[in-house]
Amino acid sequence: MGFENSAKAPSETAPPGDVRPDNVKRENSKPDNVRLDVAKKEYVELLIGQGMAPGAETIHVTEANGRVTAGPVYARVCSPDFNASAMAGVALEAKLTYGAGEESPVVLAEGQYTRVDTGDPLPEGCNAVVIDEDVEFLRETGSVLIRKPAAPWQHIRQIGEDICAGEMILPSFSLVTPSALGAMIAGGITELSVAKRPVAGLVIVGSAPMVSAAGNAAGDAAGDAAGDVIGDSENSYAVYSAMLRDWGAQTVVFRIDAYDMQTLSCAIGKALLECDIVILNMGKNEDMGQNEGGGNTAAAAIAAVGTIYCDGLAIKPGRTAVLGHCGPKPVLGVPSYPVSGMIVFEQFVRPFVDYLCRKTPEQYRYVEAVLSKALISQLDYQEFVRVRLGYVKDRLIASPLSRGSGIVTSLMKADGIIEAPVGVDRYGSGEKAKVRLLRSEEELRRSLVAIGSHDPLLDELSDLLRSKFGDISMGSAHVGSMGGLIAVRRGEAHLAGIHLLDEATGDYNTSFVRKVLNKGGARLIECVKRTQGIMLQKGNPWKITGVADLAVGGLRYVNRQRGSGTRILIDYLCRNNGVDTAGIDGYDREEYTHTSVAALIAADSADAGLGIFSAAKLFDLDFIPVCLEQYDLLIPDHAWDLPLVQKLLDVLGSEAFRRRLGDLGGYVVDNPGAVRLRV
Repeated sequence: MGFENSAKAPSETAPPGDVRPDNVKRENSKPDNVRLDVAKKEYVELLIGQGMAPGAETIHVTEANGRVTAGPVYARVCSPDFNASAMAGVALEAKLTYGAGEESPVVLAEGQYTRVDTGDPLPEGCNAVVIDEDVEFLRETGSVLIRKPAAPWQHIRQIGEDICAGEMILPSFSLVTPSALGAMIAGGITELSVAKRPVAGLVIVGSAPMVSAAGNAAGDAAGDAAGDVIGDSENSYAVYSAMLRDWGAQTVVFRIDAYDMQTLSCAIGKALLECDIVILNMGKNEDMGQNEGGGNTAAAAIAAVGTIYCDGLAIKPGRTAVLGHCGPKPVLGVPSYPVSGMIVFEQFVRPFVDYLCRKTPEQYRYVEAVLSKALISQLDYQEFVRVRLGYVKDRLIASPLSRGSGIVTSLMKADGIIEAPVGVDRYGSGEKAKVRLLRSEEELRRSLVAIGSHDPLLDELSDLLRSKFGDISMGSAHVGSMGGLIAVRRGEAHLAGIHLLDEATGDYNTSFVRKVLNKGGARLIECVKRTQGIMLQKGNPWKITGVADLAVGGLRYVNRQRGSGTRILIDYLCRNNGVDTAGIDGYDREEYTHTSVAALIAADSADAGLGIFSAAKLFDLDFIPVCLEQYDLLIPDHAWDLPLVQKLLDVLGSEAFRRRLGDLGGYVVDNPGAVRLRV
């Protein structure tokens, strides 16, 4: 079976007609921002009602693994199709062994038995096999001695023992596994009918070339060479194609370089002729360029060739998605930001692919987790919040990740997703939330939870743990040193990276640990000393010499978040140098990692920021050292004896870790792993 599609796509030269955003064709006049549960039910029912149905294709049996049968599969031959020896030994007529025993063995001469191996056809006149272990061979005479009688048909695979011709091997809509593949081949199947892999057409708006990721980080971040950075459209294409292939679909790309409506609608029309699902890589209100009329949306482009079910969903990320169709074929406008698009793909495209592939939809696993910090969402939207997860004191702790719709790494790093429903605008710190797992609970129990100050050395420690021990990972949530201290106090982390300067004594960390953990229960572990300084654009165009120069008019500063050790340090340095922070442009512009500050400077989005030398080196920035600070790891007593933590300490003191720090630059390593303070 195939798709029956009576809907006519426009010719490649025909004008799209009146496709202004306020003149799009809608199905049942759906409003903007339709609830997810309503859209998933109604949109699917609409398309099935229009005639969307799985197709079938015939393939060779050797290509069938992982496919789904389109109908029942029946054996063509018996397996085995001859009586065969099931063991290596001698084949004979069973009655010749009757009366055999330990004291009165039966002796058979040559011609009364035949040597056979496993799988050999049973010789004529034989109805039993005696295995080699039960036979004594008399080499001088060629006879055999047998000490116990054989039963008729022992150690023999009789015709049809496994499969009989005409027997059903697999029912309709069954997943073909390697074992099923073997059964079909044994049953004489050479070809079979399977659910046709749907073809998904990706209409990509834009012409950014795919290039290798060669070049240093600074060049990439700053965009030194036009066209040398993979753009959103190419990123989306790569991500969406990979998702579709994983789910069992085929992909075809329809790339257009022009942004005018006619070119876009013609590309959608062409995709409709060749594909079962069409995805336009742009969402509601995404500008198509300076074409006549301007401001046209994906909805208008889809309406030129089909009908709009809804223009916008009540979900975040993904609210700008457009759901349309042309006859039984779905046509979706998917936001160009990959994270938004991936959510829409998961919620709408995957169900269509599963349906057309005849696959059983994946069943999600949900658990409850304790939030390490408050989570705010919007009442009118169902929000998908990515979180890091880990078990601490037998409680599953969830640490929300960055929520921007363009932050692809948040999905890569995520262990789970909180699906905050419409009508819920807040989860408090320490409250429980329902989380959809993206990793198994077994994996999460082998994961260290690090909450606190950011440093690239944490990633190096995590990589060394995996390299040496294999089954261990470490997830880091960058909430600043004070956030890490609080997480340890509340029993929500295995460790916290901290670097908090006591302005009165000039000491790092100890006074803060004593104050915040006044009831004790933790060890402060020496990690490294690291160089903090002012990161500047290459060549230091502002001629900055120190903190006192940061308030110069026109200079753009980028800061770390409040509560971080680096923010506390710059506040202290400004006071000591008589600098009014209100006069520093961008002082309230906050980032959560040293590398994100460095990236903004490298990209000419800022001129200066305080950070560690390794981040400046990574982005090839100028650097003015201001101090050598102590960066320690705080480990609570309840985690100290855990094998995970002891393995971390083993790596911390290793020569491999010292080499990694040397490559990063800007670190001084004295006695990592030593206990500086116990409270």
